[in-house]
Amino acid sequence: MSSSNNSLAMQRIVKLLDESSFMEIGALVTARSTDFNLSNTDTPSDGVITGHGLIDGNLVFVYSQDASVLNGTIGEMHAKKIASVYDMAVKMGAPVIGFLDCAGIRLQESVDALDALGKIYLKEAEASGVILQISAVFGSCGGGLATVPALCDFNFIETSKGKMFVNSPNAIEGNRIDKCDTSAPEYQSKETGCVDQIGTEDEILESIRELVCMLPGNSGMGGLTEECADDLNRVSENLAGMKGDPRYILSEIADGNLFFETKRDYAKDMVTGFIRLNGTTVGAVANCVEVYDEEGKKTEEFSNVLSARGCGKAAEFVNFCDAFDIPVVTFTNVKGYKTCKCAENNLAKAMAKLTYAFSNANVPKVNVIMGEAYGSAYVAMNSKAIGADLVYAWEDAKIGMMEADLAAKIMYADASAEELAKKSKEYDELQSSALSAAKRGYVDLIIEPETTRKYLIAAFEMLYTKSIPESLKKHGTK
Repeated sequence: MSSSNNSLAMQRIVKLLDESSFMEIGALVTARSTDFNLSNTDTPSDGVITGHGLIDGNLVFVYSQDASVLNGTIGEMHAKKIASVYDMAVKMGAPVIGFLDCAGIRLQESVDALDALGKIYLKEAEASGVILQISAVFGSCGGGLATVPALCDFNFIETSKGKMFVNSPNAIEGNRIDKCDTSAPEYQSKETGCVDQIGTEDEILESIRELVCMLPGNSGMGGLTEECADDLNRVSENLAGMKGDPRYILSEIADGNLFFETKRDYAKDMVTGFIRLNGTTVGAVANCVEVYDEEGKKTEEFSNVLSARGCGKAAEFVNFCDAFDIPVVTFTNVKGYKTCKCAENNLAKAMAKLTYAFSNANVPKVNVIMGEAYGSAYVAMNSKAIGADLVYAWEDAKIGMMEADLAAKIMYADASAEELAKKSKEYDELQSSALSAAKRGYVDLIIEPETTRKYLIAAFEMLYTKSIPESLKKHGTK
């Protein structure tokens, strides 16, 4: 066994996996380089513990960097062990989980270490969309190593010791760490889009176990379904009153009220995550206008518009779901786009990515219009026009080109206030109601909010055998 048996790196593995299930691989590997007296340095396992084990009976492969050995730096043999874990995981169709705690590239090995880091990048890229990849940053993760968690499907950072950065805060022009710690978990979680959750070590390990049990380990499993003990026809009271913060809706309709949110602190105007419906894991994307804390107090508020960050977050999530055959449900409440210079610089490209992601996804797709659905912003949110298999609308949903009052003012610019009110009401009835959209075939069914769970379960059961003929194209470019 590794001489790092009692290290933090090993302890994290033991806490993550089912009891006594870990089998170490490459325990006797040490650094091969002899430059700069490295041969006189003890390097057990070359600073990374690798192997396989079980999470709730599911096979997973794990690597955990050991900061007590050369500060966990990446060298030739260190990276070779990680690459070997990826090769085995791909052959077995099992997830890879990486624990990062590293001072960077090993200076004593220079170009060998650089080549080694590139090999890790390559293995991650080859495994992307094939097997599940999860990382957790428990120490330092800087420079080129920051690419490693960014290439993973999901990433976590420990709140007290975790640091993730490309450039250190003091190296950024006009900044210093006491002014803005850009490496801090809170900053990375809110600003970069590379972090799903932050928390204590135990919280992170529990979240990883939960995630592994919810998701298929590889793209060939065809989604994940387990037995459901929840009432399939359970009514969710006051669901309409929760549409401001869809986290509550998703928790309410899910089996056992379990909702696993991804990228929790990033682009909060767009909510993404996983629920189970009748035992089947489903990816959820929802527009958000309010955020409430655990005590039910409103902490943030947004306009129901699409932002560049929100679009990018949703597009990346839908692409993941499509790769792993996970059905997607959207909860739509959007009337336009965010209006500011920063948004204008990025929105068109982000909107294209979102539109492409929904259009390109072959998995079952269901849209629930819970509030407003206006203009091209609605079209991009998994509308029937870009491939939604089924579209449901709540009774008071509004669907159309724009709000009736604004449409009336444009069409009858010189009309009196009384005439405008009349035309607005007429426009609302003829062009902006859920009923008018349903009459045109753009909405399949108008449902009562409290029955949403029942209808979604029925929809995904019907769509279970959905099949799309293979396309001749290699891949899209968005």
